[in-house]
Amino acid sequence: MKKLSLLTLLAGLTLPFGLVSAQNLGKYGNSIYLGDILASIETTTWVIFSCIVVVCFVISGIAFLTAQGAPEKLKLAKAAVLWGGAGVVVGIIAYSIEVIIGSALGV
Repeated sequence: MKKLSLLTLLAGLTLPFGLVSAQNLGKYGNSIYLGDILASIETTTWVIFSCIVVVCFVISGIAFLTAQGAPEKLKLAKAAVLWGGAGVVVGIIAYSIEVIIGSALGV
C-alpha cells in the first residue's frame, strides 16, 4: 500500500511537467518562452494543491464522523483539520510571496 501511495505521489508531482510541454508546443511556432512554461507550472501546481486541500478536508471530515466520540480518534481528526488549515495558509502565503516579488520587480 505504501508503494502504491508513493507511486501515485510521484506521478502527481511529475504531471505538471508533462502538461507544460504539451501546452506550449506550437503556441509560438517552434519557440517556447520561459515565462509561459513557468505560468503553466504555476497554474498546474495550484490546481493540484487545491485538489489535495479538498481531499485533506474530506478525509478529516470522515475521521470526525467515524470517531463516534472516542477521545483518541477525535484528537487525530482535530489534528488533521489543524494541519490541513496550516497547509492552506502556507500555500496561500507561498502564492502571495510570488505575486508580491513579481510586482516589486515589475514582472
